[in-house]
Amino acid sequence: MSDAKKLTEPATPLPEARLRKTWRIFRVVWVVPLLAVVVAAYVVVDRIREMGPAITIMFKDVNGLKIGQTPIKYRGVPIGEVTAFELNEDLQQVRVTARLQRAAAAIAREGSAFWIVRPEVGAASITGLGTVISGPEIGVLPGSGKPRSDFVGLENSPVLREGKGLKVVLLSRHLKSLKPTSPIYYRGIEIGAVQQTQLGADATEAQVHVLIKQRYANLVRDGAKFWNVSGVDANIGLFSGVEINIESLPALMAGGIALAVPEGASARPVKDGAIFRLHEKPEQRWLQWAPKIALAAEK
Repeated sequence: MSDAKKLTEPATPLPEARLRKTWRIFRVVWVVPLLAVVVAAYVVVDRIREMGPAITIMFKDVNGLKIGQTPIKYRGVPIGEVTAFELNEDLQQVRVTARLQRAAAAIAREGSAFWIVRPEVGAASITGLGTVISGPEIGVLPGSGKPRSDFVGLENSPVLREGKGLKVVLLSRHLKSLKPTSPIYYRGIEIGAVQQTQLGADATEAQVHVLIKQRYANLVRDGAKFWNVSGVDANIGLFSGVEINIESLPALMAGGIALAVPEGASARPVKDGAIFRLHEKPEQRWLQWAPKIALAAEK
């Protein structure tokens, strides 16, 4: 009996099985995705908190604008973003949907003006140059009316259109390269700009609507002469050679108009809406005029 018992019992005790708790390992593995979910949720909530009202803007052409990339800017600060495009029913315009930031919700009011900012040669400068790389953006000039969500976009910046100063109309057979923002010069100094160009009622000549800055409004008087300085004026003489006259680089690129004012007490200041002829070239005597005219104080 004792021999049989010795045969069945092992010479050394067998090791005991131990259960390893794996729940801690699984808990560590799930920490990373859980953190990712928490961060993503925070970003989404923060994004929703920043979202302001949705607005729609009608434009004739949205070439260059991109969904989710084109910003709406005010004073150079992004305040919104384009979120969708849609052609209207007659296929003549594009409805741009955008979302403003909550901090800029006050922009969505009657009187606010929106336009597409693209590189443009303007009066004595080149504007929108930064959009050559980044692409077009939407500019805005805030209004002060009641809350509103639908707007009609402008073709050009409203700054010139709403500027203060003297407004006169010039009549011409041909505009050459004149267009809105083309500068107006007096003795080589920029004193205003073209606001708008259009055909007259009978289509026999073009009308150039001009804004003279308030400081220089007193320069425009009865008998004043305006002429087109767009492009290059070249004179070729047998003995004098080639003479090239350019008013300025902006005038060469964007067109321009020069002004001469006659001397004498009869040359009195004009009022808004005065009409003048836009000449092709100046007469020599106009270039000799040099009246003394007091300018308004610079503000």
